[in-house]
Amino acid sequence: MPRTRGQARCGLGEGDRVGADELLLRVAGGDQQAFEELYGLVSAPVFGLVRRVVRDPAQSEEVAQEVLLELWRSAAKFDPGRGSAMSWILTLAHRRAVDRVRSARAAGEREQREALRANQPAFDQVTEEVEAGLEREWVRRCLDRLTDLQRQSVTLAYYEGYTYREVAEQLSLPLGTVKTRMRDGLTRMRECLGGVA
Repeated sequence: MPRTRGQARCGLGEGDRVGADELLLRVAGGDQQAFEELYGLVSAPVFGLVRRVVRDPAQSEEVAQEVLLELWRSAAKFDPGRGSAMSWILTLAHRRAVDRVRSARAAGEREQREALRANQPAFDQVTEEVEAGLEREWVRRCLDRLTDLQRQSVTLAYYEGYTYREVAEQLSLPLGTVKTRMRDGLTRMRECLGGVA
């Protein structure tokens, strides 16, 4: 944060407090010169308070600048009957600093949750994988119950993608024989797999 007039001291004297009240009222009226003077008067205490809450120097500077910009925008909200300008300004600074800390903490917690989710498969995914494994095992058991010719025909057609004609060529059998064996094999598989549901 650039060094401005008034940063050399930490506290404000009684005259500064009265001056801050008057300056803030003038800022509410749009007086830019009054804002420059107020900035020089309060920037160090604002930064000091924000720094104690936020701790990170770069973030503290950013928050302090936001607070000082907020002074320009919302100076009209200041009510001298409710307290001093300095108290009002430091309350703004404290709130903004706490908001920044909460926001950073929430962002960190969100990132942690997302990282945990990324490393853990969803419940449905685990269930589906288990069910698929059980189904594969059941199909293997049912295939084992077929004759060799039925098992070879079904495997070539359904797992390797061959047509009936290509299966017949692979097994050196007539096409009609392959179709009959495959139909019989699929009927037995359907009966066997009826227990899966």
